[in-house]
Amino acid sequence: MNKLRYFVEQQAFGVCTRIGEKMNISASSIRLYFIYTSFLTFGSPVIVYFILAFWMELKKHVRRNAHPTIWDL
Repeated sequence: MNKLRYFVEQQAFGVCTRIGEKMNISASSIRLYFIYTSFLTFGSPVIVYFILAFWMELKKHVRRNAHPTIWDL
């Protein structure tokens, strides 16, 4: 069961983990709230999740390209 959980956490963009780190809340409780609201609102938080995942990836690429290393020259 732990192998499955770690696999999903690595492949799921880390949005809940990042929000948990910023707000100092456990990521598992954020995941539970996300699942509950997804069921109650028929999946609309999934759109918000994908937008946040896209934004996090975009920030990662912008930060990486903002400070070029000697190997990039």
